[in-house]
Amino acid sequence: MMVLAWGLTWVIPAGTFDRTLNDAGREVVVSGTYESLQETTKLSPWSLLTVVPRAMADAQGIIFFVLIIGGALAVVRHTGAIDAFLGRVIRRFGNRPHWLIGIGMLCFGIASATLGMAEEYIPFAAILIALCVAMRMDAVAAIGTMVVGYGIGYGLALINPFTLLIAQDVAGLQPGSGLGFRLMLWLPFFAIGFHHVWHYAKKVQRDPSQSLVHDVPEAQPPPPSPAVSLTPRRIGVLASTVFALVLLVFGIMRHGWYLTELGAVFIGLAIVAGLIGGLNLDDIAKRFAAGATELASTALLIGFARSIALLLEDGQVLDTIVYAAALPLVSMPSELSAVGMLGIQSVLNFFIPSGSGQAFVTMPLMAPIGDLVGVSRQVAVLAFQFGDGFMNMIVPTNPVLMSIIGLAGIPYDRWFRFIFPLILKLLMAGSIALMIAVWTGYS
Repeated sequence: MMVLAWGLTWVIPAGTFDRTLNDAGREVVVSGTYESLQETTKLSPWSLLTVVPRAMADAQGIIFFVLIIGGALAVVRHTGAIDAFLGRVIRRFGNRPHWLIGIGMLCFGIASATLGMAEEYIPFAAILIALCVAMRMDAVAAIGTMVVGYGIGYGLALINPFTLLIAQDVAGLQPGSGLGFRLMLWLPFFAIGFHHVWHYAKKVQRDPSQSLVHDVPEAQPPPPSPAVSLTPRRIGVLASTVFALVLLVFGIMRHGWYLTELGAVFIGLAIVAGLIGGLNLDDIAKRFAAGATELASTALLIGFARSIALLLEDGQVLDTIVYAAALPLVSMPSELSAVGMLGIQSVLNFFIPSGSGQAFVTMPLMAPIGDLVGVSRQVAVLAFQFGDGFMNMIVPTNPVLMSIIGLAGIPYDRWFRFIFPLILKLLMAGSIALMIAVWTGYS
């Protein structure tokens, strides 16, 4: 992608928009001011190397924030509190299929919408499959509960640090802003997801031959993982995690906290949760470092993704791309332009399934396009969220999805047949939500 961006600076005409500060003090593009530049300097191949450290420095706030979150979540996970809680919820409603699916989806969705969890769900695949098969459902219903839950959670992210906060930062918005409208969308979108999974599960219960994997031996339930008990220490860890999340929301909404303060909360959570969970300071430090290491590739990806935008900016072609992408949208009403943004994000998700990486690549384009077509940057971020969260449930380039269905033994073509109708429903609902957001002045 970097090489492609560098190549584009040689073939795309350079151009620029005038910019001004809006009422909130943020720089925005002035519509109708695009002009071509006659004299420009072409970027040398050397710039492909020099742009990387520049991009790392430019995105350092987000990069270190991601590493801190990775460290904190590793400490919390090591205490076993998350495993014990999710296991308890799954087993508590294991004899009531509709409750199992509904509560399971909600738990996965909330954890994704707040903490940005996804890979952490993989160990629960075996438990879910075993429970669902015991209730005459199948592996597809089990994995659907998990993947649809976390996909909708990402699409309706509340304070997800890996997607929402990064996208809002790139778009020049207050982190966590616009929370009220996203909360209003939770019930209808989760109702759509629950209905799809439960309708399929009931069909399999009535006739097992209707299962999409009834003839796939690999998709039959593996032995469940050992249960993790919910001890008083783990309850204390969960309580400290909930408190940290409440503190994050309060700080963002009431005091305008930014990455420094948010990072401080996660560092504090790592220390407090580790001590409550019975770890000594050495163990906390080691687990924190190990967790940060797990997200090192994500942090590097953010820097390299920022390199793409920097190359386009250095070559003075970013505004030209924005102008070209905005042309078909400018002639549309604002609400249809917002839907067009969702279409663009959905297509790009196939090539950039990483939410944080996609935010750094696409938001520098989508935010100014919104300025041009009369769509607020908050709406542009919402279009990004929908495209990232919903499409990650179906694109085969998403490593988390492929890991989960691979572990469950579900062939991708069978999964596609299950999830594709839901994706169409969610994209339709997302389009309606975006039009409502434009009509109501969501910002």
